[in-house]
Amino acid sequence: MDFENNVKLIKPIRKYPIIGWREWVSLPDLGISKIKAKIDTGARTSALHAFALRPFEENGLHKIQFDIHPLQHNTQYVISCVATVVDRRPVTDSGGHTEERYVIQTPITIAGQTWSIEITLTERENMLFRMLLGRSALRKHFIVNPARSFVTTKVRKK
Repeated sequence: MDFENNVKLIKPIRKYPIIGWREWVSLPDLGISKIKAKIDTGARTSALHAFALRPFEENGLHKIQFDIHPLQHNTQYVISCVATVVDRRPVTDSGGHTEERYVIQTPITIAGQTWSIEITLTERENMLFRMLLGRSALRKHFIVNPARSFVTTKVRKK
């Protein structure tokens, strides 16, 4: 089969809404009403900036309390969060460094959709984005257009 015939076989997936390469999201169970996330289809798992991690046990459950600066370039605004730990696993970053991270599961809201995702906790203070949203969290929810930004929060002109 030649290229032209193959192109005819490709059908657009219309059932999933389109998001851009960066979007505002919320993590309601963590008390984070908005945080700018980089939509990173190159990353399998999602990552959230967290510091001052304090693991503890409550009613037989492993939990973690941590702090976050949800707004880029603002270290004055701090949110303290508590979540149940679902795992601890090694994660290799884009630079090839492996770090053992706590993994939590929490609901995320983007474009009016809410579902539960796994997020690893790591220090991202010097990174441009406080959160990376990986492809495991995006699967069966959105199509990513890398040429667009903040698609879900733009005000449409009439």
